Order: sequence, then C-alpha cells, then structure tokens
Amino acid sequence: MEPIRMVDLKGQYTFIEPEVRKALDEVLNTTSFINGPAVKDFQADLEKYLDVKHVIPCANGTDALQIALMGLKLQPGDEVITADFTFAATVEVISLLQLVPVLVDVDAKSFNIDPIAVEAAITPKTKAIIPVHLFGQAADMDAINAIAEKHDLYVIEDNAQGIGSTYTHANGKTAKTGTLGHVAATSFFPSKNLGAYGDGGAIFTNDDELAHFIRGIVNHGMYERYYHDVVGVNSRLDTMQAAVLKIKLQYLDFYNERRKEAAIRYTSLLKDHPNILTPHRDADCSSHVFHQYTLRIINHDRDGLVKFLNENEIPCGVYYPVPLHSQKAYADPGVDESRFPVTNQLVKEVISLPMHSELSEEQVLFISNKVLEYLG
Repeated sequence: MEPIRMVDLKGQYTFIEPEVRKALDEVLNTTSFINGPAVKDFQADLEKYLDVKHVIPCANGTDALQIALMGLKLQPGDEVITADFTFAATVEVISLLQLVPVLVDVDAKSFNIDPIAVEAAITPKTKAIIPVHLFGQAADMDAINAIAEKHDLYVIEDNAQGIGSTYTHANGKTAKTGTLGHVAATSFFPSKNLGAYGDGGAIFTNDDELAHFIRGIVNHGMYERYYHDVVGVNSRLDTMQAAVLKIKLQYLDFYNERRKEAAIRYTSLLKDHPNILTPHRDADCSSHVFHQYTLRIINHDRDGLVKFLNENEIPCGVYYPVPLHSQKAYADPGVDESRFPVTNQLVKEVISLPMHSELSEEQVLFISNKVLEYLG
C-alpha cells in the first residue's frame, strides 16, 4: 500500500505531468508572466464551467473575499453576518475593512450557516451575509437568499471549499455554488479541489457593473494604465498558476467524483458505529464535493483518536479546534455562549480523514479499520 497522505498532490501531478510541463514551458517561452494568455483562457473556461458571466482572477482566496466586499462599497461599521465555524479568513477580511463581523451558529448536520440564526442576528446595521460552503457542501442558499431579499442584504458566497458543487433549488433547478449570490469568492490554494501550484483566487458574479468595478479594484484601481479611478489593491493571478489551473479545470469533475467515491466508501464502513456520525449528504451526493471528509466522534475521545491515527501513520485534521468567537483576535468578552451550542460541540468532536482524488480502496479500508479499532 502506498503511504497515506492527507492530500496527495504528488500523485495528482504525476497523472497530468506531461500537460503541465508543456503548459509551463509555453509560459516560460513567451515570458508573459503577468496577465498572459493563460489567465484569459482560464478565466473564460471557468466562466463556461460555472455558467457565470464574470470570473475575475486574483492572487488568493482571502484577497477574493476582501475584494468582493470592497466591490459592494460597504461602509465602516456595517455589519456582516457569517458562520462561527469556519476558517478565519472569512471574518478576517470583514475586520480588515472596518466592518463588523456578526458570528452565528451552524447547522448540526451540514456544518453550514444556520438560516434561523442568520435572521435572528439581523439589525438595522446589517448589510450582508457570507455563507460558507464548508468542507465542500452547499449551504442552504434558498433560505439565505430569501432572508437577504426580505431584508435587502447582499449575499457573498465563500466558495473556497465548494467549487464544483451543484445546488438544487426547491423548484428543482440546479446551479453551481459560487453563482447563487450577488458575488462569490474562491481559493486555488494547492490543497483545494481545484488547486494551483501556489496561491491563487477568483471572484464570480453575474452583475456587469459590479464586475467592472472589481476589475478596477484588483488592478490598483486602474481601468487605463496610470489612471487610478478607484482605490484598489494589487491582486493578480500569475500566468504560471493560470496555466496549471486551466489544465486541472478539465479534470475537476473527475477529481470531485473520485472524492465522492472515497466518501461513500468511508461512510459505508463507518456509518453503523454508535460513536461516529458520518457526513450528511444528499442522496445523489451532487451538493457535496468533499473538500474534507469530516466525522463527528460522539461520546468518545476525539483527541485520542487523532493521536492513535498519527501513530499508525494516518494523517488527519481537526478543522476547526477553536470557534471564531473564541479566537483571541475576534473574541468578545461579553459573548453569550448559548448562541453557539452547535459550534461549541463540533469543535470537540470533528475529525477529518484523508481525502483526495488519489485515495485507493485499500487505503480507505485501512483508515476506516483503524478508526473502528480505536473506538472499539
């Protein structure tokens, strides 16, 4: 059996190595390292894949979130509601822009933002909601969008972990995550389902005016060289990274299907144990692309399991061990812990097992058996 990796970027690269080397050689030969042809080609391919009017590439996923918020022209002191159980980048950019992050609890099954908690948190200062498609599973966008429309709020999707996931509306129509709100942000960090060989990100929107404004923001506020019409930043996707992403985008659905197959195997082996809650998913698994395969270990020692798996050369992760409302940078001394019963429980129970498109059946069986061995 091959060594088990949390994310097998080496195995994935081996599969596409000739294509990648050819694409990178083309970039090197043209020396168009910034805004080269591969950037425009990848942008067009991703627009077609998502069925979205505008993809604006940028330097990384955190920039994408910040620029999306800048594009909406929110003002210091405006409140933005987002999930307490997610990576810090989501709340980080809110604070950097002198907006006010309002953290709410998540749904116990999906781990995504709880629409009931969202509506309860709305005040006259609320201007936007950021749902996160956590671990690759689509958030309840019908409910989020209904709340946003009722209260005249913006919806910014954090799609860093969910690219390729398909959301099914209540009326049966489907759409890719990242196309369901006013604007969306994603990350191409190497471990993502669509990952570059360095940093990268993008913003998506169907709003022509917003897209035009954001294109200025990512380029120092310029629409014409040396004429700065808006306050901007320097956030570009390198041509080398775009060349890699253009190739990998062709395989994204294949990668996601392989992840789903591994997830279904994990679940079939682990679902009957009384101390394990396997990830919730729709019957056809279309709404979940399993950026992570995350269990809940109930009435048992999650941290002991982490230690046991590591001792058996099985990597694993705890995403996330501390709620955002308890992080030193964002803590509110007067916070009411009763607002976060689900998040406070999840941080004690979650464990993510190895998940990537190169996992073999043998590896999934070995990992699952070790989990069951420890839990007894």
